[in-house]
Amino acid sequence: MSLDTFRQEVRDWLAENFTNEVRASAEGSAEQKAWIARLADKGWIVPGWPKEYGGAGLGFQEHIALMQTFNAAGVVLPSDNGGQARSMIGPTLLEYGTEEQKRRHLPPIARAEVQWCQGYSEPGAGSDLAGLSTRAVLDGDHYVINGQKIWTSGAQIADWIYVLVRTDPDAPKHEGISMVLVDMHQPGVTVRPIRLISGVSPFCETFFDNATSADLVGQLNRGWAIGKRLLQHERSGISGMGATGAAAPRERTPREDVLAELCKRYVGVTGQGRIADPAFRDEVIRHRLNQRSFQLTLNRIREENASGTTLGHTTSIFKAVGANLDKANTELQVRAMGARGTGWEGDGFTPEEIGATRAWLGSRAISIAGGTNEVQLNIIAKRVLGLPD
Repeated sequence: MSLDTFRQEVRDWLAENFTNEVRASAEGSAEQKAWIARLADKGWIVPGWPKEYGGAGLGFQEHIALMQTFNAAGVVLPSDNGGQARSMIGPTLLEYGTEEQKRRHLPPIARAEVQWCQGYSEPGAGSDLAGLSTRAVLDGDHYVINGQKIWTSGAQIADWIYVLVRTDPDAPKHEGISMVLVDMHQPGVTVRPIRLISGVSPFCETFFDNATSADLVGQLNRGWAIGKRLLQHERSGISGMGATGAAAPRERTPREDVLAELCKRYVGVTGQGRIADPAFRDEVIRHRLNQRSFQLTLNRIREENASGTTLGHTTSIFKAVGANLDKANTELQVRAMGARGTGWEGDGFTPEEIGATRAWLGSRAISIAGGTNEVQLNIIAKRVLGLPD
């Protein structure tokens, strides 16, 4: 089947199933649940996964075509806690999980029935992740887990957590690490949200006090390689290298571009439609050119990687560059607003102005999530450029 034929089939299906009632329905409503069930029946919540685990078995280019058609129709896939299930632990289990684990864990993800989170960083093991100290001790047919994780995104809504734990304290720190899957709904797991400077609490502290797990992923004491592989999936998703990223609109009209709209409203434009402040105009132009160059490079890499597989350590390049671009974008937005870009609360600021300020503050975490930019640069230097330690 040609991509054009496939796109038309998707459009026809959406015309019949993505009705005005579905569009207008609230999250969690009966209409939304029925709509999600129909998507799941088609395998379109995880289109690239094999059919036996709930996917549609689509190739990478078909996956992109599907997501682009969804985007054009205004379809938004069910919430997935930042891609923790569909883009991170799911692909990792496809690669490293046992058949029993795949049969048990992947179909609920494919039907958007569960939420997952990540147990990696610890108070004493952030950028030096291999220095983690959370312990897992085998007791019969299960592991008993004790320790603490931090910056656990979405732990307060998660049903399961994939956790890096130390299973051999006498081994070198990059060895003796394993990955286990832990049910969050047990007495031994405690979650405490962390309030950030942006006023929200997407990150949490997670405590394990004799929590248990019988789900070891891969080989015992070989979890470091699995954990790194999962991070490559995460960085691929954050940077937009995957099929979902390819589906996002690349060409935006001035009306659709937030930065351009803010410049018109707060900085002012000349009769030729140019930003009135020449110095700020040059900054915006350079930023837009950098954004466009980044997207063109992403598009080229996708075409060279038609299979859609994760591109190893190259993901660190796109993750670091993309994080800097995202931070620069929100920085320019609040600068364009001048004093109006400092709003936190009160009647003196519009909801849009307050939202821009909080988005700018929240964007500071972009270069930390998925591994700090410093970590990414170290990976690039060592693994991509081959520089000595």
